[in-house]
Amino acid sequence: MSITGAGRLAGVLGWPVDHSLSPRLHGYWLERYKIDGAYVPLPVRREDFAQAVGALPQLGFAGANVTVPHKEAALELADSADEAAQRVGAANTLLFADDGRIEAFNTDGYGFIENLRESTDLSALAKGPAVVLGAGGAARAVVAALLDAGAPQVRIVNRTKSRAEALVSDLSGGPGSEIIAIGWDDRADALAEAVIVVNTTVLGMAEAGPLELDLGQLPKEALVNDLVYTPLDTDFLSRAAERGNRTLDGLGMLLHQARPGFLAWFGIEPEITRDLRRFVLAGSRS
Repeated sequence: MSITGAGRLAGVLGWPVDHSLSPRLHGYWLERYKIDGAYVPLPVRREDFAQAVGALPQLGFAGANVTVPHKEAALELADSADEAAQRVGAANTLLFADDGRIEAFNTDGYGFIENLRESTDLSALAKGPAVVLGAGGAARAVVAALLDAGAPQVRIVNRTKSRAEALVSDLSGGPGSEIIAIGWDDRADALAEAVIVVNTTVLGMAEAGPLELDLGQLPKEALVNDLVYTPLDTDFLSRAAERGNRTLDGLGMLLHQARPGFLAWFGIEPEITRDLRRFVLAGSRS
């Protein structure tokens, strides 16, 4: 649809940003709901980030998503931040208020839980340990969400154990839960008795190499979630499905984490539909 001079603007800041599916996703919603607005890719180098963010409100932008490598810097620039962003130490969504203030949010944990909610009873998370592979920004959001959902124990498995230990230190302290750092060599043993395992690393993407993980100790009742969505059916998910585990791909988290920002910028809470999934996936293959 066409955009007028009164159209609302938003976009995604990153470097690089040409791989992002967010413009396709938000563009679909703008078209579906017949909104006078646009969502554009904003390739910004690390050293130019602060200047670029400062200019966006002056150019009429309502807000922006933030992706690698700017999520931590986005939080530092903001005048205020929601609890999730403060807890995780990063923001993926910015809202430019009418009074000039920059409000920061982190919706990754929300996206993760909402995607999970579609395929499982969240009360099952309280029945045993959760295993999170990786200790980066996505892992931080996932660990915090799992703790909030009632997981009694979260095992963080990472190639560099010190990074997992740092995450444990940052997120520990909540009542009724335990966080443990585990080295990569012990990743197969970490799966014992788990009710869910989540891959937050890039392993499984074509350019990153496979996720090598023996699933022998993983209970057949456990849910296996891979945040990688290119390809959608990773080797990790395929091997889990072959042995009888339920699996969940990462596209749903991408779609759900985008909903709060779209609502804040354009005033409509968008729906996640099968047509949307097909449309966004077609963009990932082009």
